[in-house]
Amino acid sequence: MIQRLIYTIDQLSKTIGHAFAWCIIIVMFGTCYEVFVRYVLDDPTSWAFDMSYLMYGAIFYMAGAYTLSRGGHVRADIVYRKWPERIQAGVELVLYVLFFFPGILALVIAGSGYGFESLRLREVSVNSPAGVPIWPLKMMICVGAGLMALQGLAEVLRCVLCLREGQWPARLHDVEELENQILAEAARKRAAEGEAA
Repeated sequence: MIQRLIYTIDQLSKTIGHAFAWCIIIVMFGTCYEVFVRYVLDDPTSWAFDMSYLMYGAIFYMAGAYTLSRGGHVRADIVYRKWPERIQAGVELVLYVLFFFPGILALVIAGSGYGFESLRLREVSVNSPAGVPIWPLKMMICVGAGLMALQGLAEVLRCVLCLREGQWPARLHDVEELENQILAEAARKRAAEGEAA
């Protein structure tokens, strides 16, 4: 039951993260177009700057839960990785309760007020004469934080399972950090050397 809930939340985070990853392609083409028309045709656009920060903002807000689901957020784990898994889970559980959830819930609450006020005003960018709407980006603050809170629940459930079973439950794998690949390769080499000796 808990495993199924974790998987469902992870799958939701993956789907949203993959959908918003396409914003990178939009930013790339928009920026290349802007560079071309600005420096070759000497006719810059009025919307390119707004488009780039809106897309980057969307990626930032909406991919946070995906990154959390993959254990990809930055952490100082020089000592952490050497601890037994149950101790790791206990420390993470305490940190989620004391720091993560209060911060994320504050962001949901504050972001909701900020986003709904921007929606009410139908706020547009002041950086260009194009009048690009920025209220959708401001609405993403509370939505992205809500998704982070939901993924945080999945991470807490992972900690509970690890405390109970003594090992971390598996994560979905669609990408892998290079560091993990290097560590796995080093472990395989040590095992092969041990067998040869």
